Amino acid sequence: MDHLTLQSDLKRAGYVAGVRLSMALHLAIRLGRPLLLEGPAGVGKTEIAKALADHLDTRLIRLQCYEGLDASHAIYEWNYQRQLLAIRAAEASGGTDETELFSERFLLKRPLLEAIGQEIPPVLLIDEIDRADEEFEAYLLEILSDFQITIPELGTVKAKARPLVILTANGTRDLSDALRRRCLYSFVDYPDRETELAILNARMPDLEAKLARQIVGVVQAIRREELEKTPGIAEMLDWAAALSGLGVNDMAQAPETVQATLVCLLKTAADRDAAPREVMDRLIGKVA
Repeated sequence: MDHLTLQSDLKRAGYVAGVRLSMALHLAIRLGRPLLLEGPAGVGKTEIAKALADHLDTRLIRLQCYEGLDASHAIYEWNYQRQLLAIRAAEASGGTDETELFSERFLLKRPLLEAIGQEIPPVLLIDEIDRADEEFEAYLLEILSDFQITIPELGTVKAKARPLVILTANGTRDLSDALRRRCLYSFVDYPDRETELAILNARMPDLEAKLARQIVGVVQAIRREELEKTPGIAEMLDWAAALSGLGVNDMAQAPETVQATLVCLLKTAADRDAAPREVMDRLIGKVA
């Protein structure tokens, strides 16, 4: 399978990938290397991992990163409540086997340990790695290098099948050179007009062609404005679903409905104020 075949397969799964991205995904699969996807929020980086898991017919395991994330939430922790119950039950019967308390049946597997324990290689999505602390990023490097995890009470757990790792970053902080060296890389930006129209048609094939062109044209124009939160692909799709669901076939003929449905597209008060009726009428007029 080459990258163009992968590109076509992803499109059938509802994800439209450019040539550079499809090549990066293809090489990540062929070489067994993690892929770092960087770009602004809302461009569909997380959806790439979901579409890839569907394409490969495998499980998607997601680790959502955040400030303060530690090993117990990302890798494993012991089920202390269950251990306590076991201790009480053992004491009632006359003895406690401490080694049994740290066996696999008391282990709570978090995403990273869960991923390396799969018989069939899963897609491991490490989402928004730049939100995690640098200390966690350093710990993650060991796992990405060897695909094994050491649990002091049990020993080293090696991957049964090497997962396909997708990392995403929104630019919240700079990532280390060490992490970047271990990954292939692709920058994912907001799509151009043609690509975004293809995305909309893939997700909503029954949408009126004129309405689809208007939606994409207006969204592309709005993104060029100075906004607090630039609308992403998900917001564009939500807006399209709202307009279609309300029976709009031509935005120029339903200005009040268009204005009311901006709640799907613009997510701050300042951004809503920047798109009053006269501005929207002008944008619609340019793409009608």
